Amino acid sequence: MSLTEKAWEIFNRSVNDYHITDNVDSPENNPFQANTLEWILYSKNWIDTVQWHLEDIIREEDINPVEALKIKRRIDKLNQKRTDLVEQIDFWFYKKFENITPNPDARINSETPAWCIDRFSILSLKIYHMSIEASREDASEEHKLQCSQKLQVLLEQRKDLSTAIDQLLDDIENGKVKMKLYKQMKMYNDESLNPILYQKMQKK
Repeated sequence: MSLTEKAWEIFNRSVNDYHITDNVDSPENNPFQANTLEWILYSKNWIDTVQWHLEDIIREEDINPVEALKIKRRIDKLNQKRTDLVEQIDFWFYKKFENITPNPDARINSETPAWCIDRFSILSLKIYHMSIEASREDASEEHKLQCSQKLQVLLEQRKDLSTAIDQLLDDIENGKVKMKLYKQMKMYNDESLNPILYQKMQKK
């Protein structure tokens, strides 16, 4: 089983587990051993799934502004945790390939493997929800047809992205691409880098 096949299986397990209750406050019951790649992938997708539904909730036109702000703050925290998990995935790959000597003409990819996998995780959610829309009983035939067509595009994307990720990993393993790590340097959550936060701290 390729890495993308394994990841896809884990992502779908997470999505299906979430929808047992379909509640953004449901606890994450990660079935994998802590800090393994499988555990990280499951937790990563669980965050994506919760965030997907929070983004739905916050778009309710009549939502209480105070509640909306609470949800926005929660989304911000999830974004930071998501970024941390993506960096954990990249570190896992970095350790896996640390003894590989890149070829003199090795390329540098614009995205690390983990950020490609991040998009792969989101894609599992798009396919899950578009599948529902394509067969929704209370929707018009036109709606279902349009969603069916979109679903086919998403399924093609899944195939292409899976191939691209597997090719990237093969190229790193064969020395054709350099494996490099970069922290995302999220500035808005850092009290020493966000001027709104540090100016407030200075006034105290």
